[in-house]
Amino acid sequence: MTSMLDAVVVGAGPNGLTAAVELARRGFSVGVFEARDTVGGGARTEELTLPGFRHDPCSAVHPLGIGSPVFKTMPLARYGLEWLHPELPMAHPFDDGTAAVLSRSVAETAASFGPRDAGAYRRLVEPFLGKWDTLARDFMSLPLSALPRDPVTLARFGLAGLPPSTWLSLRFRDERAKALFAGLVAHVIAPLSGFATGAVGLIFALAAHAGGWPLARGGSQSISDALASYLRDLGGTVHTGYEIKRLDDLPPARAYVFDTSPTALARIAGLGRAYDGYRYGASVFKIDYALDGPVPWSAEAPRRAGTVQIGPTVRDIGLALRQATSGQAPDTPFLITAQPSVVDASRAPEGKHVFWAYGHVPNGWEGDFTEAIERQIERFAPGFRDRVLARATEGPPELAARNANYVGGDIATGAATGLQLLLRSKISLSPYTTSHPAVFLCSSATPPGPGVHGMSGHNAAKAVWRRLREVRD
Repeated sequence: MTSMLDAVVVGAGPNGLTAAVELARRGFSVGVFEARDTVGGGARTEELTLPGFRHDPCSAVHPLGIGSPVFKTMPLARYGLEWLHPELPMAHPFDDGTAAVLSRSVAETAASFGPRDAGAYRRLVEPFLGKWDTLARDFMSLPLSALPRDPVTLARFGLAGLPPSTWLSLRFRDERAKALFAGLVAHVIAPLSGFATGAVGLIFALAAHAGGWPLARGGSQSISDALASYLRDLGGTVHTGYEIKRLDDLPPARAYVFDTSPTALARIAGLGRAYDGYRYGASVFKIDYALDGPVPWSAEAPRRAGTVQIGPTVRDIGLALRQATSGQAPDTPFLITAQPSVVDASRAPEGKHVFWAYGHVPNGWEGDFTEAIERQIERFAPGFRDRVLARATEGPPELAARNANYVGGDIATGAATGLQLLLRSKISLSPYTTSHPAVFLCSSATPPGPGVHGMSGHNAAKAVWRRLREVRD
């Protein structure tokens, strides 16, 4: 490492790797430095419970991965990434033994809501059908660094999505549609009444209709490994087990790009109190299970779904989110669960299954939520506990220890509430730049925020290569 690199990337999560790939594709010399022994960040796969059971410690299902504008420009399939689609992207069971579904088919989704809301749902999504590629690129590139490709559709999406999701749910009359949509919003751990939460639910629904909610064959690690392999073929280097405490720990470079929390960036780069106003949000308590058979759901649809939301009413979901975000562990948690082995037999020994579930808890919470979570699962899958061979639990302290970006266990690397849902990590037309002209931020603390989609890395890379061209000139 005698010659100066064009760019050094700190952190080998999907955004850091994407930023590195984007720079390497444009002929810049790039090195990635990762504190952990493997690449991946929030997209990893490990044997957490028993031999042969391969779990995703964090992200498992990837609607924004298969729909990512930047991933679509990369030959990731050549490097082993294969998307597997469960029969249903998502199911939402109710106490009466039935379930609403989010299907790739708009008609099947609408029908599951019942006759009073089927038409309302079709009218909600119809203006955006067949327009995912341009809508996703425009929406996930905000704040816009170029003119939108489809300004009419983007404006229409904004009119529907910028109000709170509670406004949008007024389109529906019955509980089934309201609850499923509230569950979609809860994926970003934001109170349902928050600014632009309607956009969150709508983007997840449209992603299902456009590309599904797939899983990566072999686990989420496959996404990270594919990105890292592509980067190496482009001439980039990846160094693992390399913890960075200050800029002097890194080789000389023209630009430093951080796939870290804003807090860590400020500490390492000596930016003082630059991000003191940045807020971290609620956390989750997560359990990975090794099971002796499939989850015994009472309703039929969840047995075919990759993701199952557990929270039967919009009131239940709203209350759980309000409690978690205001510092109280919910009495009855809303759960997001994933069952990868429904579609990928390689994840567990023959006849066995892997399953994960998490419920929202306050930032930094140190309690044990296992009983509350399993009581909720049993409510919709009686006999579930009898199928548990082993479990691995992680609360906020363990999540933060596993991934330094998860401050206080916040898996979104920043509260997705208020203006911070859209304007992360600062109110700026250039949220990827910092007060140091050679230092940039590319983590999910920047737009478009959480998810394995690489778009924060892609957007940051644009700012970096503009800087590098200036330096070269």
